[in-house]
Amino acid sequence: MISVVNAGEAQEAIAAGADILDVKNPAEGSLGALAPDVVRQIRALTPRSVKLSVAIGDMPNLPGTAALAALGAASCGADYVKVGLWGPQSEAEAIALLREVRRAVSALPNVAVIAAGYADAHRAGRLDPRLLPHIARDAGVTGCLLDTAIKDGRGLFDFLAPDVLRALAEEAHAAGLLFALAGALQEKDLPLVRDVGADVVGVRSAACRDNQRAGPLDPERVRRLRAALAPAFQAAV
Repeated sequence: MISVVNAGEAQEAIAAGADILDVKNPAEGSLGALAPDVVRQIRALTPRSVKLSVAIGDMPNLPGTAALAALGAASCGADYVKVGLWGPQSEAEAIALLREVRRAVSALPNVAVIAAGYADAHRAGRLDPRLLPHIARDAGVTGCLLDTAIKDGRGLFDFLAPDVLRALAEEAHAAGLLFALAGALQEKDLPLVRDVGADVVGVRSAACRDNQRAGPLDPERVRRLRAALAPAFQAAV
């Protein structure tokens, strides 16, 4: 899964072999949202064989706001609506927010809701990431994603050990959930991401020129990342 910020990057990522486009705005946070017209432009040029994931933001604990944003993303053609659980301070609040999101898109059976948590939650004052599969299961959504909240070069494995991630992947799969990992992941991390049992791996900085999250997408990096993954990986870069 490659994060893209405009239609030009989307075309480059598709040509380089991305299976999923992750439409988000790094300038607005870890899971920042792009404007609807940009999402529509990307959807228009993306073949149906390539899935479209749309982030709706690092959400405050405002279920109605999250539900309306999710419906907007779904109406723009999202296959996956990704909700950052930024504001909820308890499992109950997170589940309630996600249920409203799920209800908002329930009339669109091909739209899946992904609950996104933060591996570095302890330094951002967010929910314990080890609760994520339980929250996603009880909310009735399709899957969960672990990312990092603070983008300072430290990655997923700086905060959660492989055995912890493996246990979370097993819990998610036992509940019938898709399990995805992101957070400053590099090419060298991909075998470990696969080995802990992730279904999807998401990258931005590793796919950009000079390894800079805010830099332009580098198609050659995307090709190299894609080639590094085993064919058995269900859905990845």
